[in-house]
Amino acid sequence: MNQESAVEFPGQYRLHVALNVSNLEQSKPFYEILLGVKPSKERPRYAKYEPVDPSVNLTLNEVDGDVTVEGGSAHFGIQVKSVAEVHAAMDRFKAAGIKTITEEATTCCYAVQDKVWAVDPDGHKWEVFVVLEADAKDELYAQSGCCGPEMVTLKACPDSNAETGSNPSAQ
Repeated sequence: MNQESAVEFPGQYRLHVALNVSNLEQSKPFYEILLGVKPSKERPRYAKYEPVDPSVNLTLNEVDGDVTVEGGSAHFGIQVKSVAEVHAAMDRFKAAGIKTITEEATTCCYAVQDKVWAVDPDGHKWEVFVVLEADAKDELYAQSGCCGPEMVTLKACPDSNAETGSNPSAQ
């Protein structure tokens, strides 16, 4: 029996996230926009995404019943290396009619960041962000109300620019 991985991926490790979704066909377009790739594997009620950059193994698993997580989940994010990449994500979401919130030079997680937030059809919150200053002062962190689980819906946060789109599932 082979003791090495049967699949190749960049680096020694990659993140795996398995999300329950209520409607796979409704969720797939959101993740294709977010990750910039089509599924690498599709089966009934299952889709797998394996982008190289960011290196992640993301699976969507369709389940019966309500899986809306608004108000109850953590959030997910993709850290990028430039403001231009954040703007490119904004452009992809906007072109798809997905509602977003943008934050510029916001203090979150003790760092100054530019970011865009979007919510998938089941309420999973995603941010695409770049760290502009790695070690912000603690008192600035306390003033930021948009970081983490508090970002439950696409309500405008202080000093943010709410963008509107036509995707009702991203409200």
